[in-house]
Amino acid sequence: MSQEMMRAAAFSAFGGPEVLRVMELPAPQAGPGQVRVRIRAAGVQPFDTAVRAGWTPPNVTGDLPRIPGNEFAGVVDQVGEGVTEVAVGAEVLGFSLLNCYAEYVVVPAGDVTPKPPELPWEVAGGLTSGVQSAELAIDGLGVGEGDTLLVHAAAGSVGTAAVQIARRRGATVIGTAREENHPYLRELGAIPVVYGDGLADRVRALAPGGIDAALDGAGGHALEVSLELVKDRSRILTLVEHGKAAELGVKVTQGVRSAERLGRYAALVAAGEFVFLVRRTYRLEEAADAHRESEAGHGRGKIVITVGAAG
Repeated sequence: MSQEMMRAAAFSAFGGPEVLRVMELPAPQAGPGQVRVRIRAAGVQPFDTAVRAGWTPPNVTGDLPRIPGNEFAGVVDQVGEGVTEVAVGAEVLGFSLLNCYAEYVVVPAGDVTPKPPELPWEVAGGLTSGVQSAELAIDGLGVGEGDTLLVHAAAGSVGTAAVQIARRRGATVIGTAREENHPYLRELGAIPVVYGDGLADRVRALAPGGIDAALDGAGGHALEVSLELVKDRSRILTLVEHGKAAELGVKVTQGVRSAERLGRYAALVAAGEFVFLVRRTYRLEEAADAHRESEAGHGRGKIVITVGAAG
């Protein structure tokens, strides 16, 4: 019997976005406890561009070519032995360390959650990183009632989610973003402030009682400002400057993604109670362009790759 093949955006050498191209690769098959999903949409995030540029995540082994992408939505088309909670034909969203820029992905059955019918495919495909990273970060910072939180890169997908989660928990949120994104941040319930020189003073003027915690989604100057404004460094978390976190005494995201958490936010977005914006979609053949836009930074919302109709 001939081997089943699939199309995937993958790379055979580390490098810039141009190394990503569509290849014909063997399609994975669901083993015991696993499901195979025919992917409709896959989110793009800095994790993916780092993998393409040469960073190898912990516990990842194997030769190139490698397929980036660690969040997806699609239709289950195979279930492995012992799987009873997910059926063929189920519409799901979920997560995987790699391999999502492809027609098929295989994951443990516990790493998917049902897709609400009202949730568009492109939103479902890009949801997991933003909401899971944000909730883990807000939990790690202990943000709650009465706190004032500073969020850098507040208009991005993680920032958008973090602003809303913190507001739902009773915190005041000040968000840094470019001027054109300020009306969007106000809609989310944040007090916007512009980047650049004098940022610390502008934030102090907005928060005379001080800043209790900071979530750094930008790095560089944003992290320096956070260190200046937040007394307790254990209440600063960076999503970007992983190499500096330990020496500075600030946090990085801890904890694991869960289908339960993803399902909660999928339901909130589907019900119109939580904003999750998709900035732009790209076809699988345009994955390199998606990475170029992601690496340019500072955009509002999520970049998503659409893979095609499930059938």
